[in-house]
Amino acid sequence: MNTSFFYVYILRTEADPPHFYTGFTEGLEARLKHHNSGGDPYTSKYKPWRLKTAIAFTDRELALAFEQYLKTSSGRAFAKKRL
Repeated sequence: MNTSFFYVYILRTEADPPHFYTGFTEGLEARLKHHNSGGDPYTSKYKPWRLKTAIAFTDRELALAFEQYLKTSSGRAFAKKRL
């Protein structure tokens, strides 16, 4: 059985105050390297990034919906309290 995973992740900087970034990927390690190499315009100015939380889904659409939820004000509050 070959199960593909889709990840929703939260990154955190070591800056004070810290910055957070929520994203979606199919390749978690490669995506973190991409953020830390400056490959993304938004995240390049706050590097280095550390993985704070990653949640694996087997359903791509469910993962994308959860990512969008985490980017809402109630989703950010949920993540701050629970993730």
